[in-house]
Amino acid sequence: MQDEFIQSILEDLLSAARARGADGADVVCVKGRSSSTSVRQGKREDRDHSEGADLGFRVLVGKQQAIVSSTLSKNLFRPDDLVDRVIAMAQAVPEDPFVRLADSDQLSKFEGDLQTFDDTEVSTEALFEKSLAAEEAGLAVKGVANSGGASAGWSSSEVWMASSNGFLGNYKSSSFSMGLSLIAGEGNSMVRDYAQSSAIFAKDLKSAAEVGLEAGERVTKRLGQRRVKSGTFPIVFEPRVANSFLSTFANAINGAAIARGTSFLKDKMDEQVFSDNITIVDDPHRIGGRRSRAFDGEGLVGQRLNLIEEGRLTTWLLDLATAAKLGLQSNGRAARGVSSPPSPSATNLHFEPGRESPEDLISSIDQGLYVTEMMGHGANIVTGDYSRGASGFWIENGKIAFPVTGVTIASSLQEIFSSLILANDLTFERGVNSPTLLVPQMTIAGET
Repeated sequence: MQDEFIQSILEDLLSAARARGADGADVVCVKGRSSSTSVRQGKREDRDHSEGADLGFRVLVGKQQAIVSSTLSKNLFRPDDLVDRVIAMAQAVPEDPFVRLADSDQLSKFEGDLQTFDDTEVSTEALFEKSLAAEEAGLAVKGVANSGGASAGWSSSEVWMASSNGFLGNYKSSSFSMGLSLIAGEGNSMVRDYAQSSAIFAKDLKSAAEVGLEAGERVTKRLGQRRVKSGTFPIVFEPRVANSFLSTFANAINGAAIARGTSFLKDKMDEQVFSDNITIVDDPHRIGGRRSRAFDGEGLVGQRLNLIEEGRLTTWLLDLATAAKLGLQSNGRAARGVSSPPSPSATNLHFEPGRESPEDLISSIDQGLYVTEMMGHGANIVTGDYSRGASGFWIENGKIAFPVTGVTIASSLQEIFSSLILANDLTFERGVNSPTLLVPQMTIAGET
């Protein structure tokens, strides 16, 4: 589907909406292609290839708004029917006093290269070979008993947005991925773990052998898991689970939650939330960022923000509507799907790293837990209560001693945020990135 065709469709929809009495309108089109395959025990389980384009069309009639979505096809697309339907819907819904489009001086004019797109295409047969090689490498690790499956895939997408306020923009992104799940042990002693790799550029993806070896080493280290007694101990979180605290924090400062009064941080603006050596950054323009974008879901530019500056909360995540509800200005954090209105969301989010190494954090602990996996969704942003299932490794006299399973860890988010200590091993592999972190005191519910 040619870019000229997409642009003409967007412009035609906006013109038709204005001609039929809409006070404002915007339209988002997401064009994508993807391929993936999975194997288990050397046999192909799934193979998928898809491509297409979908659009979401929003109109404003006074302070009323409605959204419709549609698949974009040269043969089946009926723009006049879409315009009539969405205007009729808008006229039938209650007014929202905060709904509006961006002013022209708020619109993004960003023109830099964010390095988020690789035009490499990988055949499903090549993906199958990668999956197979990863599984073979994992099964070759001594102690691995079985495979939970391996997968590989790639995708590319292009986002277009046009609005009746004069905005027109687009940006591209790509992703390459590989993952493997392995099983070790048998019966009640069976354990499972995984490894995965993802990258914007194909050349940056880990090799199948690396993914297989990592998965094999991770799962075999978990053999011989034990229970530990309940108590209060320091807990260290490896990076791939530590980033969940950042996601929870982002949910707690989401402008929609603040406007509803449903966040434990709702009265904490300009106050100390973390210790004074903690900085949390959200940057939509980070070069090579997994969530980098030229404009947000309302066409606004978003600047790099220190959401937490030396432990102090500096801002909420805001789109136009939530900003208006709070008497503030949007900071360009609107996210948008083709079937939903804009809502606030973080982009590339990370902790600035600390000074100590992960080994230093562990060596400082007489008895504690090193968490490598968490289960459940026990983070309550309304009250700040925190409780999740966890597994990992027991720390004894500053060293990893043995694998642990069947525990629940608990505290409050207020206590966790105010006391956590960050290591220096930050890497940018995901949209949300954290170094290893230590919470000096949490409750572990294990054996009684």
